[in-house]
Amino acid sequence: MTAPTPTACLVLADGSVFYGEGFGATGQTVAELCFNTAMTGYQEIMTDPSYAGQIVTFTFPHVGNVGTNPQDDETGDPVAAGMVVKWMPTEPSNWRAVQHLSDWLAARGRIAIGGIDTRRLTRAIRQQGAPHAALAHDPNGKFDIEALVAAARAFAGLEGMDLAKDVTCAQSYRWNEMRWAWPDGFAPQTDPKHRVVAIDYGAKRNILRCLASAGCEVTVLPASATYEDVMAHSPDGVFLSNGPGDPAATGEYAVPMIRDVLDKTELPVFGICLGHQMLALALGGETVKMSHGHHGANHPVKDLETGKVEITSMNHGFAVDGQSLPDGVVETHRSLFDGSNCGIRMTGRPVYSVQHHPEASPGPQDSYYLFERFAAAMAAR
Repeated sequence: MTAPTPTACLVLADGSVFYGEGFGATGQTVAELCFNTAMTGYQEIMTDPSYAGQIVTFTFPHVGNVGTNPQDDETGDPVAAGMVVKWMPTEPSNWRAVQHLSDWLAARGRIAIGGIDTRRLTRAIRQQGAPHAALAHDPNGKFDIEALVAAARAFAGLEGMDLAKDVTCAQSYRWNEMRWAWPDGFAPQTDPKHRVVAIDYGAKRNILRCLASAGCEVTVLPASATYEDVMAHSPDGVFLSNGPGDPAATGEYAVPMIRDVLDKTELPVFGICLGHQMLALALGGETVKMSHGHHGANHPVKDLETGKVEITSMNHGFAVDGQSLPDGVVETHRSLFDGSNCGIRMTGRPVYSVQHHPEASPGPQDSYYLFERFAAAMAAR
């Protein structure tokens, strides 16, 4: 009995080729290849704007088993360029399922490949760093491997790339939906206490929900917002969101606004992920590209000021260089996996940020208190 003809392949810039079975959309895409260790939340991961320019390898084999539904999207459409899994998705078995994962991906133009030895692939990424890769899906199994290798090698990479401009909102808007709660789901906020301007570098919806649940009236502004744009809303605090790409590139236009807020006001400022990196750059720190980044929902982070260890959700390929922080800026959190910086604060001011994701989606909620701390800082003004 002959083996079935592969209908998809993943080609790395070093010439490695992985054949498998395609699902989702057909065609090809080129991006940086990373891996995510989360056991749940594949839909949230695929729609997280921080994954722009990346193909995601899922180390957990059961991907697609709970289907998809509109409530779990973190933005309007998938942002990750593609998906790599060990086992092909099965028929969904969950009361919330609305659509099969393959159909969901196909409708949104995202390519996926199953039947891959994800352990081998993940080891390669860990040892060699996140490679550039080409992913192709052709039901007839016809692939020009030489051209795919050339495409992977031609990919410019994420260093120096400003991707926030591609995923930010086109214009400002208000957000009042709160976190999901039984039995009403996402209830609207009715009694806001603090006006917050959230800068959208690629904001996840659940971050905005957490701000609303903490009592914030949230106005979302594009990544290019100026100091004058921010202050026109008379905010009680400024939030800096997550997002993709090289923080130094986005910082070319984002850092001047943040510096103005810090220099001209005493407003509380809170940043997450790319927002954390933007704040560090504005305070005089530096950022570096990581070998393979942190992507998962089981990352231990130590709060250096309390000694508490939190299990967190992470998704970043760049990090703040903790050794570059100037006087007046304190390192507050550190990864227990590799010692990289995961949090900073200004001394004597309610200005702080973290690299990890306290909103989860997916992941644990150990760090949700950071939203409440932000609200308390605004209440104390």
